[in-house]
Amino acid sequence: MFGINFIKAQPTTYVLHYVNGKIRHQGSGISFFFYGPNSSIVSVPIGSSEAPFIFQEVTSDFQAVSIQGQITYRIADPLRVSGLLNFTLDQKGLRYASDDPEKLGPRLVNLVQVLTRKQIETLPMRQAIRATDQVVTAVSGALIALPEVSALGVEILGLSLTAIKPTPDAARALEAEAREQLLREADEAIYRRRNASIEQERTLKENEFNTEIAVRLKQREIKETEMESERIELDKRAALNAAALQSKIQLEEKNKSFVALNVENQRAEADAKAYALAAAMKALSETDPKIIQSLASLHMRPDQLVASAFSGIASRADQIGQLNISPDLLRELMGRK
Repeated sequence: MFGINFIKAQPTTYVLHYVNGKIRHQGSGISFFFYGPNSSIVSVPIGSSEAPFIFQEVTSDFQAVSIQGQITYRIADPLRVSGLLNFTLDQKGLRYASDDPEKLGPRLVNLVQVLTRKQIETLPMRQAIRATDQVVTAVSGALIALPEVSALGVEILGLSLTAIKPTPDAARALEAEAREQLLREADEAIYRRRNASIEQERTLKENEFNTEIAVRLKQREIKETEMESERIELDKRAALNAAALQSKIQLEEKNKSFVALNVENQRAEADAKAYALAAAMKALSETDPKIIQSLASLHMRPDQLVASAFSGIASRADQIGQLNISPDLLRELMGRK
C-alpha cells in the first residue's frame, strides 16, 4: 500500500536491497519491508541448478554425433554474479525485471560445448560413442579451471553425459556391422565348438589307439614271455630227453655187450654140452642097448617102468597073441595120475 511492499526470501535465495545505490539489506532467507519507488531488490538463487543440453559435434573422421547431458552448478558469489547479470526484481518484488537470470545456464552450456568439441574432434566416431567417461572427466576439469566460470562467481557441482549418439544412418550402419560381427563371432564360436569337439574326439581316438597299442604291446610281451618260457621248458625237456636217450644208449650198449657176452657164453656152453653129448653118444654107441636100458630104468618110478614095459610090448605086438591087463593095475595107474 502506498508503494510499501514486504519480501520474504527463501534460504536458497540471496537478496540484496539497494536504496539510492547503497545496500540496506542483504543475506539469504531474510525478510523486510521496502518502498518500491526508491528501492532495487536483487534476488540471486544460490541453490543448485541444472542446465540440460543437447548439441551435435563432428568427430575426427567427419561423422556427426549427438551429445546429451546436463551440468549442475550453484552461484557461490551472489555479489559478483549480480554485477554481471541483472537479477533485479520489479517494484512489487514478484518477478525479474529482465531475462538475464535465464542466460546463466546457456552460458555455462556454451562453455561445456566448446570444451566438449575439443575432445570429440580428436576421436573417431567408434571411439567417441564409447568415451563418455573420458569426455566427462576431461571437460569437468577444464570447465572448473576456466576463468569465465570463476568470473561469474559460479561453482560447478557436476557434469554428466547421458549419451553420445551417432546419426540414425550411422547408427544403422554400426548396428549392421555390429550385427555382422556378432554373427561372425557366433559362427566362430560354433566353429570353435566344432573344432573343440573334433579335437576332443581326435584326442579320444588317439587315447583309444594308444591304449590299444599299449595293450597289443603288453600282449606281445606276455606272448614273448610265454614263448620264452616254453622255449626254456622245451630246452630243458630236450636236455632231459637227450640225457635219457644217452642213458638208454649207454644201457643198450651195455645190454648189447651183455647179450653178446651171454651169446658167447651160451655158444661156449652149447659147444661144451654138444661135446659132452657127443662123447656120451660115442660111449653109448659102443655099449649094449640092454645095458643102457637097464641103467635108464634104475631111477624110474613104477608108472614109468609100466610105461616102458608097455612100450616094449608094443614093439613086439606081432608076436603076442593075447594080452590081459588086470583092473587093479589100471586102477593103480589111474590113481597115480
